[in-house]
Amino acid sequence: MKKIFLLASVVLLPALVSAQDKQWYLLDAKTDQSVGISSERAYRELLKNRKPTPVIVAVIDGGIDTAHADLKRVLWNNPKELAGNGKDDDNNGYIDDVHGWNYIGGKDGRNVQYETSEATRLYVALKPKYETDGKLVDRKTLKPAQQTEFDQYVKIKSDYEKNAQNYKQQYAAYSTYLTQFTTVTNELKQALGVTKLDTATLRKANTTDPILKQRINGLLKVMEAQGYASDADLTDELSKGVTQLKSRAEYAYNPAYDARAIVGDNPANLAERNYGNADIDGPDAHHGTHVAGIIGADRTNNLGILGISDAVRIMGVRAVPDGDERDKDVANAIRYAVDNGAQIINMSFGKDYSPQRQTVDEAMHYAQQKGVLLVHAAGNDSKNLDSTANYPAEKYIDGSVIPNLITVGASARTNDRELVASFSNYGKKSVDVFAPGAAIYSTIPGGEYENN
Repeated sequence: MKKIFLLASVVLLPALVSAQDKQWYLLDAKTDQSVGISSERAYRELLKNRKPTPVIVAVIDGGIDTAHADLKRVLWNNPKELAGNGKDDDNNGYIDDVHGWNYIGGKDGRNVQYETSEATRLYVALKPKYETDGKLVDRKTLKPAQQTEFDQYVKIKSDYEKNAQNYKQQYAAYSTYLTQFTTVTNELKQALGVTKLDTATLRKANTTDPILKQRINGLLKVMEAQGYASDADLTDELSKGVTQLKSRAEYAYNPAYDARAIVGDNPANLAERNYGNADIDGPDAHHGTHVAGIIGADRTNNLGILGISDAVRIMGVRAVPDGDERDKDVANAIRYAVDNGAQIINMSFGKDYSPQRQTVDEAMHYAQQKGVLLVHAAGNDSKNLDSTANYPAEKYIDGSVIPNLITVGASARTNDRELVASFSNYGKKSVDVFAPGAAIYSTIPGGEYENN
């Protein structure tokens, strides 16, 4: 499940900040005073006049904007597949998979956007077994194996109910706040005779009305503290927060919601491979497009940003909805990427439960056998992964190390106590390395760029 960005989560950069400064994560701690990865210094000092070897990187995510000007040239192209002819030209089991595959889409072209959380799915599956008329069964009447599953259900039920209530309350509260905020800003604009409220306008506003003055000072304080240039930026960020909270309240923790009919597979059949469609954009490619741009945005077109790699080919594998990804889809996404030539697989997603973990482990082991590197985000919940479950896990079920997996936490720009991003998961045993992950400027759908 993806991170929810609320009011204080994203600081929008001023329009006049240079492209280089926006991409601080490419810079060098010594020469640029930014704790980036020193890629630009490496290009200047180590890679000058060297011919790069192309690398295929699969991005398992929610989708990629294949029309983005900074990504079109660097997309992976299936060499044996002809676009749009409705045939499986290369006989790999997937029709028209020119740039990758979508495991959360149907053969009729529809796509899953929202999904339930894994806790919700487990709650729905286990409730009939261990609860009758709103009361839990007597644990003492169960066999030992059932008692273990019963204990898991009790925990899942608690997590589900807590999150369902919290998200409903937060959604209602933020919706109300957004409405009130919009009303207040509209009244301020009318009172001041302006169409936009930026910090300069608010500072020079001259009024003797104490209520109006209080509102002006309050808005100015919020905008300056969070780095917003205008009320429109702040409204946009609040709207995003409300939208994401709505997805949690109305879909992720709604036991009556079922999106899987769109896909048309049998979710319980973990051996099923050939389902989905070729649309790797999907209905919401925001996160995947952002990730793809960081990895390999075109370095030769003098547009937008510079990707880290100048010889990468991005393969899109859509398996991550707005909600919790399914283990079956993750396993198939890994296998697809491996079978179609990916050398690195990026997995920027995670969840708290993994009921079909074995099938994911088998896919990761398959990648290991084929020499494919797996890079997994540690997560964005400020949790210690040494003592908290997060999936895909950093070890196999039997506790053995996954040698081809790197778990990456998020770091920030300055080499001080704030170096580890406040939202990042961590763990001395569970997280292998920290890399830039806060305030990252990259591509987003529609040919645009954004700081996340």
